[in-house]
Amino acid sequence: MEDIIVKKSKIHGKGVFASHIIKKGEIVVKWDISHQLTKEEVDRLSENEKGYVAYMGGKYILMQSPARYVNHSCDANTYAENFCDMAKRNIKKGEEITGDYAEESIPGQSFECKCGSKNCRRIIKTDS
Repeated sequence: MEDIIVKKSKIHGKGVFASHIIKKGEIVVKWDISHQLTKEEVDRLSENEKGYVAYMGGKYILMQSPARYVNHSCDANTYAENFCDMAKRNIKKGEEITGDYAEESIPGQSFECKCGSKNCRRIIKTDS
């Protein structure tokens, strides 16, 4: 994981940043999927911790560092596939790694977006 670094983000809290150029189609962040939860366990989490749960392939995963620090953007530079964040386009050295939470968040969840993108959707809702 020397391709990325975790540091303070302008979007929210901590973020993940490219330490060198990452080419379109490359794996940017591989998720640690060892912390799988049941729907009942997710329901018992605090609202803050629910923000670190991804839903993919019918599995709820409590994201671990560094993946848990990939912030949302409505103009994301990665997409989620096979429990990885993949580069949607070339990513510059120093650029923050972002994902579209609507693709991988808990079904039925919604939140206010503050990504700052000119394409910002303001409210992010996931399929229920």
